[in-house]
Amino acid sequence: MSSANIAFRKKIYRPVEELQVDMDAWPARYNEQRPHSGRYCYGKTPMQSFRETLHIARDKTITASDPSDSRQPILSTEC
Repeated sequence: MSSANIAFRKKIYRPVEELQVDMDAWPARYNEQRPHSGRYCYGKTPMQSFRETLHIARDKTITASDPSDSRQPILSTEC
């Protein structure tokens, strides 16, 4: 069961706006405050893991060969 399922079952929300406040705050708590036990996170938060490996994603970014191409660069999924 995900942490969202547990968190939102502990409180009864009367107006939908009250639920929206908690829903808006949840991604920050999930990504920036709670340590993750995933295989490559080693107890860091997901945002810490992302920031520490951003240089790898940038190294694997493929840039458009046509300078007039205004699309965003594509991240390669190859290892």
